[in-house]
Amino acid sequence: MRADDIERLVSLSRPAVHPSGEYAVVAASRPSLRANRNVGQLWRVSLRDGARRRITGGVADRSPRLTPDGGTLLLVRDDDAGKPQVWAMRVDGGEPVQATAQPGGVLEYAVSPDGTRIAFTAAVLEPGRYGSVEGVSAAQEPARLITRNRNLANGTGSLIGRRSHLFVAPLPDLDGEPRYERAAHPHDEPGRIDDAPHAPEAIRLSHGEFDHSAPAFSADGERVLCITARHDTRDDDLLNAVVEFDAGVAEGEPHTILSSRAGLSVAEVQPTPDGGFVLLAQQMGESGRDFVGRSTQLFVLEHPGAHPEEVTEGDTVDLGEPGSHATVVEDGVLVQQRRRGRVLLVHVTGGGSKELIGGDVEVIGHGVGDGVTVATVATPTSAGEVAVLDDRGVTVLTDFGAPLAEAGVAAPVEHEFPTRDGGTVHGWVWVPEGEGPHPVLLNIHGGPFAQYGVGVFDEAQVAVDAGYAVVQCNPRGSAGYGREHGIAIRQAMGTVDMADALDFLDASIDAHSELDRERLGIMGGSYGGYLTAWTIAHDHRFAAAIVERGFLDPESFAGTSDIGWFFGGEYTGTDPDAMRAQSPMARVGDVRTPTLVVHSEQDWRCPPEQAQRYWAALKRNGVETALLLFPGENHELTRSGQPRHRVERFEHVLRWWAKHLPTQRNHGQ
Repeated sequence: MRADDIERLVSLSRPAVHPSGEYAVVAASRPSLRANRNVGQLWRVSLRDGARRRITGGVADRSPRLTPDGGTLLLVRDDDAGKPQVWAMRVDGGEPVQATAQPGGVLEYAVSPDGTRIAFTAAVLEPGRYGSVEGVSAAQEPARLITRNRNLANGTGSLIGRRSHLFVAPLPDLDGEPRYERAAHPHDEPGRIDDAPHAPEAIRLSHGEFDHSAPAFSADGERVLCITARHDTRDDDLLNAVVEFDAGVAEGEPHTILSSRAGLSVAEVQPTPDGGFVLLAQQMGESGRDFVGRSTQLFVLEHPGAHPEEVTEGDTVDLGEPGSHATVVEDGVLVQQRRRGRVLLVHVTGGGSKELIGGDVEVIGHGVGDGVTVATVATPTSAGEVAVLDDRGVTVLTDFGAPLAEAGVAAPVEHEFPTRDGGTVHGWVWVPEGEGPHPVLLNIHGGPFAQYGVGVFDEAQVAVDAGYAVVQCNPRGSAGYGREHGIAIRQAMGTVDMADALDFLDASIDAHSELDRERLGIMGGSYGGYLTAWTIAHDHRFAAAIVERGFLDPESFAGTSDIGWFFGGEYTGTDPDAMRAQSPMARVGDVRTPTLVVHSEQDWRCPPEQAQRYWAALKRNGVETALLLFPGENHELTRSGQPRHRVERFEHVLRWWAKHLPTQRNHGQ
């Protein structure tokens, strides 16, 4: 694929499965260069033959849910102000009707067991901030008095004067009269506005200076569960609690289901029919922020206040891939397990677990209907397809990835090679068409507790199309290989992780005669930017490097990053000498490799100062370098940034490689 073929990368949402098991509804999303944003609609997919049809016509419809009776379909769509709201429509067609009208926008939502209400979290803004008062610009907002660690969020910005609260609202009358905008009248008083409601009135259940997430109704629909942190030390740890609110009481008091004293960071809670609960959560250790290499586990609570019982083992089983969720079924729980570059759908019971959907897939989301289990999956040739498990076995039903396949998708070779200290490292090698030897790019993933997977990856595909072999692996520190693998670099960053990546590179070159060991490049983003910058300070074999959105100076990271108050301390420690011993910035004077530094101006995960200071040091030291800064983008540029910026970034990347590692297909002007 070429850079502008990102328009063919169609990803899918978690499926909403009709209770009959006849069909599922998914949201498809893809980058559009014309619209310069991600666009997509909802599709109805037959679970018998994969036949599909588009059923909504919004610009970016997403997050489909069905009421338990299957009669009403809910979705998220932006309103006229660009704020995400919940909408409802008949499952057999018709115009969506607005179900929420939150000035700050809806964050997450859930449907009640009787299908008449929704619970949701929404951003509640302090008046005068973030556009909440017309005519008050960002520069005119009040000063922000900051007293807490959690005051920033990548993709959002400042959290001062911004809280996420819990609401309940009835679904709108789908047979009612549509809302009509009021026309101005000659006798209107100045400033009169149309005060007719856009959506049913919502009850705000929570209050106070707290945030709330992951709403879910109780089994009887009388209460709403959510996750929140209200304990005294919440600003210094990653712990939270599960609470419930009476669904009919405005700004009531929460009842604790699971206290923060349990030592968990909970991501999701779901009720069980017998009055218990299942949780997806991580153990946070004695400090409450011991997150390095922690797997997400499945826990069970027999009743409110009970001790959480581990169902999955934390050292070997990880349920933590982004988007992972749990589904309570009659005889257990369905979860998504991250393992060796795959994400599997697994059925867990008290007696063990069974893989339901596996192979060369990364499960994105799942659901169940009568007689079927459904998953949306990424594959080596597609960013999203619908797969079904029924009496026929597992079948991939759809072809959303067909346009991408037509553009050309290269298949990698999977390897597991020995490392210098007696272990192994697992990864993949892409070899371009044509006679070698081909220049080689070593790609390093972010995280670090993340994994390269088997799903189609645009970074590798664009590079291979330009004539580069691509080598990428999951060195120690990565997810998907157990806790020991994940914590191997704790307070030892740039040690065994660098060794694993270089060992995999060397072994890949030995295994593939088409690879040119004399013409090498290295690149990575976030933690991958860290390890790239660290490697070129220690190994000078590379013709050029690209350091992107990097974690480059642990010392200045604290106080500038949205996670700087805990991330560096857990990974590098807090001793100044130890931090500098793991800091690329401290070793920048050893770099001789020509280096392109890429960053986004609104990146609050790895703030721009990390890139600016690193680039300035390279330039001061006489190293060939350039700094590429993207306005209006955050840490997620390569995954969800403006499509035109994503293509422009690819153009700069290929231009840098053309200068230092030219190929017949990428040789510059």
